[in-house]
Amino acid sequence: MRRYLAMKRISLPWSRTVTTQNETSPLIPKVGSAKKDGEELSHVSGHNSGQDNNSPVFTRVRPHYRYSMMDYFLKYFLFLCNLMFTVLALVILGLGMWGLISKESFAQEKIGSIGTDPMLILVAMGSVLTMLCLSGCVGALRENCFLLKLFSAVVLVLITAQVLAAILAYSEQDQIGSYLRSGMLAAMVRYQDDLDLRFITDEIQSNLQCCGADDYRDWEINIYYNCSAPGVLACGVPATCCVDPLENGTVWNSQCGLGAQLLDEFTAQSVIFLGGCLGGISRWIEQHESVIVTVAIVVLGVQILTLLITTRLLESIQWHKVYIQH
Repeated sequence: MRRYLAMKRISLPWSRTVTTQNETSPLIPKVGSAKKDGEELSHVSGHNSGQDNNSPVFTRVRPHYRYSMMDYFLKYFLFLCNLMFTVLALVILGLGMWGLISKESFAQEKIGSIGTDPMLILVAMGSVLTMLCLSGCVGALRENCFLLKLFSAVVLVLITAQVLAAILAYSEQDQIGSYLRSGMLAAMVRYQDDLDLRFITDEIQSNLQCCGADDYRDWEINIYYNCSAPGVLACGVPATCCVDPLENGTVWNSQCGLGAQLLDEFTAQSVIFLGGCLGGISRWIEQHESVIVTVAIVVLGVQILTLLITTRLLESIQWHKVYIQH
């Protein structure tokens, strides 16, 4: 009879218990419940010394004090991923700062045009990514709820901003074309003065086999290639506009575009590319549309997965802290 009464004290899974605390989490049993279960186990084991303690009845009431293996995996996975991206963000930030310093962009005579410097994009991107990834890295390692909440909130904002930007870009394609044209013309104006803009413009023209924004005569907007300029570059175009900029196939001919604006289109087509780069960019986007969409979906999916992992880890940490406090 005593053995029967002792077994009756063990709470079964389907039995309803009245408690003031939430005991639904399998990861975080409460201290009072754990102590009670331990006393019950001792009491029952004293009357059932010959019974196997690994039986299902005893397994059900054994309290669980630790994180699951999945929680540990998510914690260190989030930590390592954020650590890797923190290093990458610091490299981007360092490259941006090196570019600004090497060009003396902070000098008094150049500080007014620093807003159009492409290196500023690297600095801003590197700074944001460094703070974001560092908060996720430290938050995961130290189990800091504030940093993890900050990290998840910023990631959620970034996901929302990217979705809205994609929708806006799709609905305002004509307006984006005008922005690209303005940016291309601005880069052409500062072609000789900014090495970064010069590099970007040369890469676009040589890879897309184009010249200027709409056509090769757009280079008249540059003060050095304008026909009224006093130098040898007057009425010319950069060498990256040339069909064959290599003299004898080996030596770079930087003067192959001199006087190209004075030529008619029939004569100029054998020397330089006539088409503008805006059309080349549009054709390139159409040809690689599937790749662009795939990359965008993968990047968005990684961010959503990171947000879900952070939410799961944050929930486990909060439950664990509740268990410790009680």
